[in-house]
Amino acid sequence: MTNKIDLKNGGLDITVYSPPAGTGHSGLFPCIIFAHGFKGFKDWGGFPYMLEKLADASYVAVSFNFSHNGVAADQPMDFTRLDLFAENTHSKELTDLHTIIDYIYSNAESYNIDKNRIALIGHSRGGAAVIIGASEDERIKALVTLASVGDVNRYTPEQIKRWREKGYIEIPNTRTNQMMRMNSEFLDDIEQNSDRLNIEKAFSRLKIPALIVHGKEDLAVKYTDAEKLYAASDKSKTELYIIESTGHTFGIEHPFKGTTKAFDTTIEKMKEFLETNL
Repeated sequence: MTNKIDLKNGGLDITVYSPPAGTGHSGLFPCIIFAHGFKGFKDWGGFPYMLEKLADASYVAVSFNFSHNGVAADQPMDFTRLDLFAENTHSKELTDLHTIIDYIYSNAESYNIDKNRIALIGHSRGGAAVIIGASEDERIKALVTLASVGDVNRYTPEQIKRWREKGYIEIPNTRTNQMMRMNSEFLDDIEQNSDRLNIEKAFSRLKIPALIVHGKEDLAVKYTDAEKLYAASDKSKTELYIIESTGHTFGIEHPFKGTTKAFDTTIEKMKEFLETNL
C-alpha cells in the first residue's frame, strides 16, 4: 500500500506519496512534483488517485497547495480563504514551486529520493508554473504538462479595462457557487514580469525531455495551446500527445467518482515517458 504523509513546509501544505514496501526496487526513487491549476487544489478529484498510481510505479510523488489558492489546511476540500485567492499571482506561485523543489532536494535522503532524478508535472495553470520553474532550475530533469495554458494573459482588452477600473474581477466557481475575486495585482504581475512569464519563451529554453498532454475537446484551455507550446519546444526532446474525445480534466470530477479511460490513458502515458526519461 502507498505510504502517504501530510506535512507543512514554508507555510505550504504538502503530501508525499511513497512507493509501497516490497516493490522490488532497491536504492533511491525518482521523484515527481505535481502542481495543480486555477481554482484547483492538491486533493481535487482524481489527483490523489494519479499520484498513488505513480507511487505504485516506484516514484515518490509530491503534491502541494499553492499558498494563495484559497484552500486552508483545516478545510482541504473547500475555498475558505478567498482573501488569499484574491491576492494570488503567477510570481507567488513560482515562489511556492521553488520552495517545494528546495525542500525536496534538501530532504531527498529522508524520503529515499534520488535528487538527480526530479521531474515536474503541472495541470492547467499549474502547467505554466512548472514550465517556467523547470526553465529556471537545472535540478529538474523532466517535465510533463497536462492541459497546460500556453499564455498567462488570457483576458480580453475589455475584461482588463473593467478589471482595472474596479480594481478586481470576479470569477464564478460553478461547482461551489462562489464568486472568486482576483485583485488587479494579478494584472500588475503579468505586465511587470512579462519576460519571465512568457511560457513559450520558457519552453524554448528547456534542455530536458518534455511531454505535453492535452484533451482534444478541452473547452477551458484549447488544445491549440498545446500545439503552441510544442511549436516553441526543442522537438527532439518533446512529445505532443493529444487525447481524442476528452476535456480539461480528462473526464475526472470532484468529488472523485472514479477514473475514466482518458485519465488512465494519461497516467499510463506519463509512466511510459518518465520510465524512459527520468
